[in-house]
Amino acid sequence: MNKKFDPIQFQTSLEKMVDNKSIFSVAMKVENGDASLSWSGAAGSMQVEDKYFIASVTKMYITVLVMKLIDEGKLSLEDKISNYLPSDFCSALHVFKGVDYSDQLTIKHLITNTSGIPDYFFHKQENGRTVADDLLEGKDEAWPLERTIGLIKGLKPKFKPGSNAAYSDSNYQLLGKIIEEVSGLSIPAIMKTYIFDPLGLKNTYVYQDTSDDLPAPFHYGSKKLWLPNYMASIGPEGGIVSTVDEVMVFLKAFFEGIFFPKEKIESLKQWRMIFPPPGLFQFGIGLEKLWIPRIMFPFKYPGEILGFWGQTGTFAFYSPKTDLYFCGATNQTNGKGHRRATGLLIKTIKSML
Repeated sequence: MNKKFDPIQFQTSLEKMVDNKSIFSVAMKVENGDASLSWSGAAGSMQVEDKYFIASVTKMYITVLVMKLIDEGKLSLEDKISNYLPSDFCSALHVFKGVDYSDQLTIKHLITNTSGIPDYFFHKQENGRTVADDLLEGKDEAWPLERTIGLIKGLKPKFKPGSNAAYSDSNYQLLGKIIEEVSGLSIPAIMKTYIFDPLGLKNTYVYQDTSDDLPAPFHYGSKKLWLPNYMASIGPEGGIVSTVDEVMVFLKAFFEGIFFPKEKIESLKQWRMIFPPPGLFQFGIGLEKLWIPRIMFPFKYPGEILGFWGQTGTFAFYSPKTDLYFCGATNQTNGKGHRRATGLLIKTIKSML
């Protein structure tokens, strides 16, 4: 094991993350490219082998599907989404300042979060509330694509397609439907065929059975949330269940050229700030990069850290500068898990420079 990596200190850091007020569980795995360094640990109510909802880290798996379908010649990033979706889905989907841009929306707009389509999850409705408000209060309801479209057609788009970037889970629900239409397979089936089975993942699946209580619950502050109906309805935007060991297998496959040539990673780096500073990340083509101001680390700048966040404090990131991979979960939806995980990632990367 690399002498610069102290597993005892790392485990201590994990245990300090769990305060039983804002974070109740954490599991994490760290590995380098040749696996000469490979460590995993957990604290609080989670064990290393526990299954958990990987939340929006699922979107990185969607990126793989899109890239593979492009390689098969079945779609292109510049294709209009109206080529693949029912006309009633696309009709008046994006009307901005009196102009209907629905027919101009492309797959690239969806996968880069530059469509301007409102995020059904966090966008305020006329009553001032959001879907997130109800879910975080424990109101467990399914949100399939048809219901999402019905809601977002009554909301104002953020901007003209391609002119800006804003995170929207609606984009990935639409992208999931396009993948199903193009492949002829459901999201659970194509994930299994293209990703899970080729990688030999035995404990990874798209959540569908609402009686399945194996995944670790997540929290909103101190409140435990169990939302099986919701999680079973959002496969392409956040419905995968996995473990730290198996997310690590996927993460390394993504960056090591198993799914597509490694050189194509560069083409995904079309970064836009998805949130204004101090936002945590920038967004490219189905890929995120941690936003790390160089001024904060003038002597040991960690370099790019690429991968994906999940709303529930889940993460999967790669540091090319140190050849380190990180994945795990804090199962906390209020942002504190993200901040503490970021701090630990950067601290570890700096110690390896």
